[in-house]
Amino acid sequence: MKLTILGCMGAYPSNNMATSSYLIESDGFKLLLDMGSSSFQNLAKIMEPTDIDALILSHYHHDHIADVGVLSYAFQLKPVLEEKKQKQLTIYAHQQNERFSDLTIPNVSTGIAYNPEEILRVGPFKITFLKTIHPVICYAMRIEDKVSKKVLVYTADSAYLADFITFAKNADMLLADGMLLDGNENHPAHMTSAQVAKIAELADVKEVVLTHLPPFNQETLLQQAKAVNETISFHLAKDLDEYTI
Repeated sequence: MKLTILGCMGAYPSNNMATSSYLIESDGFKLLLDMGSSSFQNLAKIMEPTDIDALILSHYHHDHIADVGVLSYAFQLKPVLEEKKQKQLTIYAHQQNERFSDLTIPNVSTGIAYNPEEILRVGPFKITFLKTIHPVICYAMRIEDKVSKKVLVYTADSAYLADFITFAKNADMLLADGMLLDGNENHPAHMTSAQVAKIAELADVKEVVLTHLPPFNQETLLQQAKAVNETISFHLAKDLDEYTI
């Protein structure tokens, strides 16, 4: 399973980097997790955007969905402008938001509602969900690859949630919202990097990528995570970085 960071900034693009978006690949299948602002351009740097097999959304905040419409336009217009074969975009999302209906565009894209209480199977991936602590309904995802048998857990956006310890148990990689410095442990929407590190420690996670980053103090976030456990491999997300899981 391969992970490519397409966007990692929290709230708004900065430092020439996009907001939350991640490409997961296995056995030739290409799955996008969220598609924040400026992430389409990063996707286009590494592949033909219309070769994406599916997109799944954690929630409907703009920094996670801003480029969904742009991707849909590519699926709509590239076949006409560039004489490419017509292909429809499949978008998985929860339907507990009025924007769900916007995901379906006739002959362009189809929005499919996932049931967070059930396992979702997309290509080679088995996906389970966990509702996070966030101002809007948001779901973390545990993604198991049936080919490599590896596990990636994506927290999406969340305040600290003890259930992450069980949800991320023995994961090969934790892609986590670690936006905040020590002293912000009671934030209602996001975690500190040290809280992420504690989850990883208790869940026996092998590797952690901190994402949903602020424009400043990123190295401090990394050091505060490492101070919790020096044996876990911690990384700061960066656009176009690749990881083999």
